Amino acid sequence: MNGILWLASYPKSGNTWLRAFMHNLLTNAKQPFDINQMSELTHGDSNGKWFRLGDKSTLSELSPSEIAEQRPKAHARIASLSTDSVLVKTHNAMVENAGVPMITPHLSDAAIYIVRNPLDIVISYADHLGVSINKMIEGMSTPNFQSPRSETHVPEIYCDWSTHVKSWTQMSSELLHVIKYEDMQMRPTQTFGNVAKFMGLNPPRDRLKRAIKFSSFKILKAQEKRKGFIERTPVQDMFFRQGTADGWRKTLSDDQVKEVIKAHREQMLRFNYIPDGF
Repeated sequence: MNGILWLASYPKSGNTWLRAFMHNLLTNAKQPFDINQMSELTHGDSNGKWFRLGDKSTLSELSPSEIAEQRPKAHARIASLSTDSVLVKTHNAMVENAGVPMITPHLSDAAIYIVRNPLDIVISYADHLGVSINKMIEGMSTPNFQSPRSETHVPEIYCDWSTHVKSWTQMSSELLHVIKYEDMQMRPTQTFGNVAKFMGLNPPRDRLKRAIKFSSFKILKAQEKRKGFIERTPVQDMFFRQGTADGWRKTLSDDQVKEVIKAHREQMLRFNYIPDGF
């Protein structure tokens, strides 16, 4: 195949963790792969280098319609990097923007989608952006929620959490592999092993276990403490914070939990994320 294998998720749902695993597995690393070198094998679809400026001097001058027009061409440039599937991280919802799909169908080989409990996402995402949890709950319930424009990246169209999850997972397909963040944590050998199988790989058990170990939260956090991490935002103390499931139980108030469930009940029910009593 010569197209894109999408590594898709809503922000703060485990995409970096998945990419770290893939780098350690595919390179058969004998020591943890450098987290600041992950662009060697996995690319980001919002990186401005894939988009041509035309007569504009900076990326920020491109209009939404110009970005949309460039998007399939940008995806084609990424797909041309290899005669095999190219691994591409995306936080975009599978929707259209200015009449153009955010995920170009004819350039897509397959996708791995990570879903995470939104009750935990709001805490991690609030820290990532340096905003209050209530502000983050509001953002994740906003239909047109997206990342800001910058000099180096085009905006990412997230939509609200429910729309994002539904857009990627509503149709069953052998070309789509859905995993839960919580399973990555609680059942790593099975979960990451199934990811490898989906990619057509059959690594020896010791190689798989080593890749899982080298991409563990403990090692990723230790790397960040030692050398920093280029994806950490200026408002964050650490990109890799706690890496736990159900951390919301110690942080969110009952009213905040109810607000999240009110906005996302349908998709939370699908993935068994609604706690007892709510």
